[in-house]
Amino acid sequence: MTGSEVPHSFRLAYVPGVTPTKWVRIWNERLPDVPLTLVSVSPAEAFGVLRAGDADAGFVRLPVDRTDLSAIPLYTETTVVVIPKDHLVATAEEVSTADLADEIVLHPLDDTLDWEKLPGQPAIERPETTADAIELVAAGVGVLVVPQSLARLHHRKDLTYRPVSDAPESRVALSWPQEETTDLVEEFIGIVRGRTVNSTRGRGGPTPPQPKTKRKRPDTGGAGSGGAQRKPASGKAASGRSASGKSTGKNPRGASGGAKGGKSGKPRRRP
Repeated sequence: MTGSEVPHSFRLAYVPGVTPTKWVRIWNERLPDVPLTLVSVSPAEAFGVLRAGDADAGFVRLPVDRTDLSAIPLYTETTVVVIPKDHLVATAEEVSTADLADEIVLHPLDDTLDWEKLPGQPAIERPETTADAIELVAAGVGVLVVPQSLARLHHRKDLTYRPVSDAPESRVALSWPQEETTDLVEEFIGIVRGRTVNSTRGRGGPTPPQPKTKRKRPDTGGAGSGGAQRKPASGKAASGRSASGKSTGKNPRGASGGAKGGKSGKPRRRP
């Protein structure tokens, strides 16, 4: 993007319990000229905000309708039960839904867990929000089962929480409109996935440097060509020629150069 195509900011929606601080910091370091604006949304309105174009991307809770939205699952949260500190369940390190059979389990309208069957006993009315349910837990009305991040978000000194081993789990994902997968969205996807500033993005990028290779010398028949270098024949050649190919002038059949059995010495004079 260049010139007037560059937006004034990148709008990032997020649902309660998600803490985008780390990713926002990295964004500000890499793209200081494109401010990131955070948009806090409830789980129920998160997808509408993305479809309406009021946010470029958002941290949401699965499931996501993939008809017009893309999503990358990021992590799965531990599910916990929020209880008063003096509650009997607080003495255990972990509980099951069966341990909550006699408890009034609050089920707020903004619950993010996909229950097949709610544990415990139902309350007379469903709280409007998770925050309202937390207030009822503090008042001793019942207990609340939520993702751990929401228990931390609504922390109170008089409350605590314990993991629930067999409860449904909530999965957090990064989502955005399929038709709006812009370069800035790709940039944020890279940040969330942990790509470094020099990483090649899915939409292309600089070609990574190729490793240098040594050029092979031409095969000259020497030692460097992969075979043993030929050594010159030692002594005189059997054919009466030297290693250079010149005639030696000696008869190879005799050790001294004369015929076998012949006499050596000066040539005879003619009469």
